[in-house]
Amino acid sequence: MTFEEFLTTRLAALLRYATVLACDPHLAEDIVQEVVARAHPRWARISATDVPEAYVKRMIVNELASWRRRRAARVVPMSLAALDMVTAPGADPAVQLDERDAMIRRLAALPVRQRIVVALRYYEGLSDEQIADLLGCRPATVRSHASRAFATLRTNMRAQTPTGTGGRHG
Repeated sequence: MTFEEFLTTRLAALLRYATVLACDPHLAEDIVQEVVARAHPRWARISATDVPEAYVKRMIVNELASWRRRRAARVVPMSLAALDMVTAPGADPAVQLDERDAMIRRLAALPVRQRIVVALRYYEGLSDEQIADLLGCRPATVRSHASRAFATLRTNMRAQTPTGTGGRHG
């Protein structure tokens, strides 16, 4: 597969993937652009791997982590319009948008490794072993990141939910 063919078929998916990891569609575009620019001259070697898309996805994860280290003081956006919302029939879309935006804010506030672990587990459906391989760490480290992320998310959800209402008004 040529580099152009790869981009034609997989660029949109790579942008969605980066958007989920970064919680910012503009940052995701920058990251994917940087990764594509770095992958192009190396494409012969990358395409020789069993799964070139997995290699490029790892490049995206590494670039996001590197970008976060370089720009640690950057403000995380409050909304993510690029993610699709799953709406139940008859549900109030405004309530679901509010809940989705609140969850995205909670996810965006997580440390980058924790957010990457959550995104890879639930967006990509990867196992702890696969995530560990992508991140270059042990599966126990992945489980630790996930555990800390979920504890933080639970704490933040409890803090933002009015006591006794379960988050529903009425």
